[in-house]
Amino acid sequence: MTAVTASSTRRRRPNGLPAEVNSFVGRRHEVAAARQALSESRSVTLTGAGGVGKTRLALRVGEEVARAFRDGVWLVELATLDGPGLLAQTVVEALEIRGSSASEPLRVLTDHLHDKQALLILDNCEHLVEESAVLVERLLRAAPEVRVLATSRQALGIAGEQALTVPTLPLPADGEPRESLDALLRSDAVRLFAERARAVLPTFTVTEENRDVVAAICRHVDGLPLAIELAAARLRALSAQQILDLLDDRFRLLTAGSPAVLPRHQTLRALIDWSHALCSEQERLLWERAAVFTDGFGLPSAEEVCAGPGIAREEVVDLVIGLVDKSILIREEHQQDVRYRMLETIRQYGRDRLAASGQEDTLRRRHRDHYRALAARVRSELFGPAQVAWFTRLHLEHANLRAALEYSFGEHGEHGHPDDIAAGIEMATDLLYHWITSYYLGEGRRWLDQGLATYTEPDEIRARALWANSWLAIIQADMPAATTMLKESRGIGERLQNESILGYAALFSGMVAMSDGRAETAVKLYEDALARHADTQDPVGRTLSLIRLSLAHSFLGNSSLAISLAEECIALCDAHDEGWHRAYTSMALGVEEWRRDNVERATELEKQSLRFNGSLGDALGSGVNLEVLAWIAADQKRYRRAARLLGCLMTVWRSVGAPLSGYGHLAGYHDDCEARTRKALGEPAFTAAVRRGARLSYDEALAYGLEEDRPAEEEPAEPAPLTRRETEIARLVAQGMTNKEIAASLVIAQRTAEGHIEHILTKLGFNSRSQIAVWVGEQARASSEA
Repeated sequence: MTAVTASSTRRRRPNGLPAEVNSFVGRRHEVAAARQALSESRSVTLTGAGGVGKTRLALRVGEEVARAFRDGVWLVELATLDGPGLLAQTVVEALEIRGSSASEPLRVLTDHLHDKQALLILDNCEHLVEESAVLVERLLRAAPEVRVLATSRQALGIAGEQALTVPTLPLPADGEPRESLDALLRSDAVRLFAERARAVLPTFTVTEENRDVVAAICRHVDGLPLAIELAAARLRALSAQQILDLLDDRFRLLTAGSPAVLPRHQTLRALIDWSHALCSEQERLLWERAAVFTDGFGLPSAEEVCAGPGIAREEVVDLVIGLVDKSILIREEHQQDVRYRMLETIRQYGRDRLAASGQEDTLRRRHRDHYRALAARVRSELFGPAQVAWFTRLHLEHANLRAALEYSFGEHGEHGHPDDIAAGIEMATDLLYHWITSYYLGEGRRWLDQGLATYTEPDEIRARALWANSWLAIIQADMPAATTMLKESRGIGERLQNESILGYAALFSGMVAMSDGRAETAVKLYEDALARHADTQDPVGRTLSLIRLSLAHSFLGNSSLAISLAEECIALCDAHDEGWHRAYTSMALGVEEWRRDNVERATELEKQSLRFNGSLGDALGSGVNLEVLAWIAADQKRYRRAARLLGCLMTVWRSVGAPLSGYGHLAGYHDDCEARTRKALGEPAFTAAVRRGARLSYDEALAYGLEEDRPAEEEPAEPAPLTRRETEIARLVAQGMTNKEIAASLVIAQRTAEGHIEHILTKLGFNSRSQIAVWVGEQARASSEA
């Protein structure tokens, strides 16, 4: 066949696909997955929430695989069908089957397709799932070379079907450090917004000035393509900032889509109304009640909170499965647990209906009580083998915990009912270890401050909250506030003759004394705390007291006592199969082993502790571990490593809020390490190494501290800060050449040479050519020594 003939054949190939009227953005992975599925199965269904882009994806896949189907790719739109009666006839019409046969439409279809090689795209099957399943099974049995690609909120459920979930568009990264504008523009969600924005406002571009607003819009609508397109369309009349400000009322704002599309795709509310109509009465009820959860929930939580009038507890699991099938709930794997969440747009729809039902306050109270009980249970099981699992669970539930506290303390900072405030302050206190071992220390302090400001009863609840909040204040280096709270807590404990309160007040008062340089006083307070916690048989209080006593005696030079106290603490932790306090004990023991010049043992202990703290996300514990590893590196004359670790610590302590929080008495060791390392490397090399460490992310900093990718005794190779050409130019600068002379020597433009030198200064953190010259000399000396 000649090229011309082949081209003619392609033009004559039947095709029932509409032409694309605007660009197709992203979805490379999903297109590839769908194509692969079609190569393996004759029935593939794209499932997902309304507005997620199932139809556009199916059409793009159809376009890409069209050459593989001799008899064409055909789109069959089912959304406008009110019932199943005309289903087969609609497919007949979409395939443009001509004829005057009096046979049933399904018979006409099977007769027509039995020897055809075609792909049928059945779009929007969700309201006719059972009927569509029967139709597809009949067609696939009758026509061995026909394949079906369906789109639906739920799978058809036929034998051999492959169901692929279409996710929302990937969202731009959030948090620090902020990604570059180029990286942001590679985000599919941002690209879609920008392209649709230019369709209504040709001058629109994403710039450094509006990038945060555009990214926030995309996040606010969950990366849902339809919502992004509707938001972009509002640029006809509003600015991007105005759109973002109005998105809390998204169902009113996101209207006025193209009149050419289905009515339910013209507004966000109409689209979700359609999904709501597809659910059973019980599924709708669960949707409304589950909307009270924020950022997901597990099945036991749904059974606890959502069961009630109209839904028996044992019915919840089947209703959850039904909502997953209909793409209302998204199933997510979390280690060995399964959680469910709604897109925020779908959740807000459910919250609106819950509010309209008059049951919102009842559900929010049940939600609060559930998470209050969870916090209390975690506290009671804190010291034991389930500890890490509970910490992980609390991280996953953080948004729900926050919502429960908001309910307890009243909306928008207003004072709630006294019983609710008491529940809130108890819950915030029970979550003490959640605040400390995560990124929410500042938030925990704010909740406890708020509770203490409104709950003034001088009872055990207030006393516990006072000593718990004092620990957070100590970590934040707010010693005056900690001292004031501990004084009041101690007074309540004395009046109530409560040994537990007095034990914790003594413990944290010892921390304050230690930070003030009163080590002897701190030892007495720690010993008092240890005795009281032994009397109350509180293993948490005992371990905390032993750790602090060990550190204090180490600081005072009482080495043997420091080690014996730490070993006693490790034995106590091991007896309960406990990990977090054990990691801190290993840290404390590592400090003393380092002071005794037992460097190998100290390194082993600190890395062991760091692995645990890092896996838990405990920035405070990880920071102290990295501090000790930096001191060890300096003692070993591994000065580049020490400097990089000091740079890593800038990132870690910034995330905590204060350097060596709660361990200020160790600051002298840090200062000595920094001074020795700076002197050994010289200022330019020290600054460069610190900057390289500071550029590492938190996870990269932990990995660098652990050195797990190379033998521990080897000095990790420092990556060259300059390119080969930049190094060449730096050497010419060190020789005293001017920019003009460098350009002539290397046969490059003078402006190019100037640009290279600017890059060199930026990379090395310098501001003069003389600093470059010193650095070049130090590099040469380091190479000769190696």
